[in-house]
Amino acid sequence: MLLSRIINTETAGKERTRLSRSAVLALRELMTQSQADAQTRDLAAFVSFVLEELTQTIEPTVSAWEKRGYWIKADRFRLDWEWCEHSSAKLREAILADDWAQVAQEAARVAMKLNNVKLPAHHRLGTPWVGAWEKMEKRSS
Repeated sequence: MLLSRIINTETAGKERTRLSRSAVLALRELMTQSQADAQTRDLAAFVSFVLEELTQTIEPTVSAWEKRGYWIKADRFRLDWEWCEHSSAKLREAILADDWAQVAQEAARVAMKLNNVKLPAHHRLGTPWVGAWEKMEKRSS
């Protein structure tokens, strides 16, 4: 019996690109909100969740480099992305405290970090943030 190699096409880099684009889309929509309503809560909570997931994609990428002895490259990459975990926590705290000035400030910081992410004109991302606020409330309880 011959078995062929299984190739995983879903790499951490592709996941990071998808998550970054989703965050940029949500941030653009969040910046257009004039008052805090259900959609604003969903958008902010979604950005916080995306940042958590982005943090989880760092180690798989770095571990491959460290196996090959690229320690400096791995450390630089970690430093480039360490802001995700911090921003996610700050966003979560501000959202749960209903501090929308802090949410806007942190969202602006995240947008600055992701300013080089290009979003295609005809993306198929939809509205993945729907229901994110409820999920955040359940997690915090």
